[in-house]
Amino acid sequence: MIVTAIVSYKRRMSNLIDDTEARLARRLKLEREARGWSLADLAARAEVGKATISKIERGEISPTAVTLVRLANAFGLTLAGLLLRAEGADRLVRAADQPLWRDPATAYLRRQIFARPDHPVELVEVELPPGARVTLPASSYAPIRQVLQLREGALTLIEDGTRHELKPGDALGFGPPAEVTFANEGAVPCRYIVALTRL
Repeated sequence: MIVTAIVSYKRRMSNLIDDTEARLARRLKLEREARGWSLADLAARAEVGKATISKIERGEISPTAVTLVRLANAFGLTLAGLLLRAEGADRLVRAADQPLWRDPATAYLRRQIFARPDHPVELVEVELPPGARVTLPASSYAPIRQVLQLREGALTLIEDGTRHELKPGDALGFGPPAEVTFANEGAVPCRYIVALTRL
């Protein structure tokens, strides 16, 4: 009975992620075409290869977290804002309806807890597997300010060369836009919540 429930849960999570990726591929193409941009235009603005963008839009590959942040930034959106446009929005977001997205490069799992175009605050939950490391460019933090709280495990966060070692319950308010590396150097997954506001 327990094994069946676990298998059912994993299958449901996999379907949610697959659905989010399909919607995201469609949304990326829609955002690009709505601006009258060619693949080359978006590639130049996002500093992402044209062939990569084409494959993402066709659903042939899943974008990594870094690629997705670059694409969102090129559209003048946060990552959450891009995912929100792909999913649609409501003021009440049930736990079962919160979009999940898995980074194919690191397997980190991102849950969009809350985001709306008419609300200044977004909430995101991330699970970072052991040994995983993600570096995001300073440009991804230009339009936002954020606070992170570690819920489980241990997280090393390197912000503009400054190293922060976080333990469960610790919170960190991000400074001015800078390159940020999230690293799980422990043996178990870590989970953290990010609250961010658009400027």
